[in-house]
Amino acid sequence: MSCQHCGTRLGLKHDFCPKCGTKNQLNTLQRSEKRRKRALPLDGEILGMIRTYIEQGGPVNRGGKMYLFGINRHRAWQIVGQCAQKAGLVDPPNPETGKLCGVSPHRLRDAFAVHCLKMDDSGEGMRLLQEHLGHSSFNTTVKYRKIARDEHKAWYEKLWNKDQESDKRLK
Repeated sequence: MSCQHCGTRLGLKHDFCPKCGTKNQLNTLQRSEKRRKRALPLDGEILGMIRTYIEQGGPVNRGGKMYLFGINRHRAWQIVGQCAQKAGLVDPPNPETGKLCGVSPHRLRDAFAVHCLKMDDSGEGMRLLQEHLGHSSFNTTVKYRKIARDEHKAWYEKLWNKDQESDKRLK
């Protein structure tokens, strides 16, 4: 990537040209678009639904770009909340405060990540989840390895039961 004004070569994170100081919006735009693209697996049933949706004229044209769904972030949150109500999902409590908080796209993503790591928290499982979630840093993915209260309690009881058993053997 080069500066449009003076031709100086720019790094990926250069928003301003180091030589002429011109703001390089094209570089920022390309970086943000590149960061958001990733391939996700879909099963045959979902692909069939998407094909039907496209055939019925579903995609939306905005500013010369085609979008599969013509909704904004706020509407997506509304749809997730309505679906959660219809499904009878209860508002989950915040683990730190205990306050009830609504179901949201982020909480569903969080629950998915925690579930995946409970099923497979091996290095390979975490690496695949990192790619699936689109995290650039492995440390961000590791934060999803939250310990459920039951798991923590079982670990704690197991720890003390082992200590008590070893104390009995020493006596």
